[in-house]
Amino acid sequence: MKFSRVWAIALVLAGFGFGAGTAAALNAPHTLRHARTAESHLTEPHRTAGHRAAAAHSAGAAARPAARSAAAHGRAAHTTRGAASSRSEVRLTARGSARARLRRAAFTTTTRRRRFVEQFTANSFANGNIFAGDVTAGEDPVVRQAAIDALSGMNGTAVVIDPSNGRILAMVNQRLALSPGAEPCSTIKITVAMAALSEGLVTRDTPVQLPGFRMNMTEALARSNNLFFETLGRKLGFERVHHYATLFGLGELAGYHIQGEQLGSYPDRELPASEGGVGRMCSFGQGVSLTPLQLGAYVSAIANGGTLYYLQHPTSPAEVAQFQPRVKRTLQIARYIPDLEDGMAGAVEYGTARRLRANFHELPVFGKTGTCSNGGTRLGWFASYSDSPQGSLVTVFLLEGGRDTFGPRAAELTGEFYKNLWNRSWFAAKGAQDAASVWSGPSQARP
Repeated sequence: MKFSRVWAIALVLAGFGFGAGTAAALNAPHTLRHARTAESHLTEPHRTAGHRAAAAHSAGAAARPAARSAAAHGRAAHTTRGAASSRSEVRLTARGSARARLRRAAFTTTTRRRRFVEQFTANSFANGNIFAGDVTAGEDPVVRQAAIDALSGMNGTAVVIDPSNGRILAMVNQRLALSPGAEPCSTIKITVAMAALSEGLVTRDTPVQLPGFRMNMTEALARSNNLFFETLGRKLGFERVHHYATLFGLGELAGYHIQGEQLGSYPDRELPASEGGVGRMCSFGQGVSLTPLQLGAYVSAIANGGTLYYLQHPTSPAEVAQFQPRVKRTLQIARYIPDLEDGMAGAVEYGTARRLRANFHELPVFGKTGTCSNGGTRLGWFASYSDSPQGSLVTVFLLEGGRDTFGPRAAELTGEFYKNLWNRSWFAAKGAQDAASVWSGPSQARP
């Protein structure tokens, strides 16, 4: 009897070892382009894994009393050698069933926990003064300080644009803002949405059939649904997707003679099917390199009704006084902007960017988040524009780092930025300055 118990315990322990070893083999380390593709699912896999592991553990625990009960019943009902043999078979069967359940529980727990644990090597918080090399003499000092305060020491950049003329009011951490760009993550969805609207494939209310459910564009933008935009991308096809992307300024310099600006890129050919094809390009921008300035110029065109300006970054008070807008081209998108705005407003009010409202409620804000990661670094994007009686502001926040970096966090910091401006009466002061400029005539230099 002692031998049997020792043997049974050894088999149970071996079952645990088998489950863990098999799980480790199935989850061998490999490089992922994107460990997370939708903000709304950043934590869901961990919760699901926990529920499944708990259910499997409960099943294994329930099996043990059942096995003991079966063995006790066998002892009471039989006294012969044949009965003893039957008891052994019952005990072995029950123990075998319990071991199988325990192995499945261990396998499931190990697999789920290892599959969704992401390792980061980048730091979400700045090491040193990341603003030290910025050229600031032509920027709005209040806007700049509001952006720096909003970043709160996080590693990232913030670009603030006046969409009525393309002037960059502040560009903090210019090294990152002017870099060759990064994967746009889910911010690419606003270019794909406008392409689909322009081609007449959908309106804001058109239900699109997806596996097991339907969704319209408003909800898909608010929730950042990848399946929806993969479907739109395949319906559009690569040629039309590429046409609209370049029309909206992706793959070309956004600025007019901005010293140090580097070029993002948009591929000339579709991703291979093994990498997700055009659907993956349209859901979170795989294969695309987008700069904060390119994204800011496009969002400015949405905010102003369709004028794609060259962005300009004055570097002195004299350049501010002589500032003249420069139009790159006019986009025929005005009739589709309300359809796009519904989803971008939904993102802020109840979707992936709702953390913005934790800090700021005073003005309407329309925006889109983006989160993705590669090689131990996570990107967190948020592009937005506000609406006020004094005009709109466009903001692009891009964060780089680890676990603390993601799109909803960038949206939260943007809310902090707007709150900083509001508390410093910037919007009211801007209205007074604009009124004084109009009253004094066109020769009055605007600050």
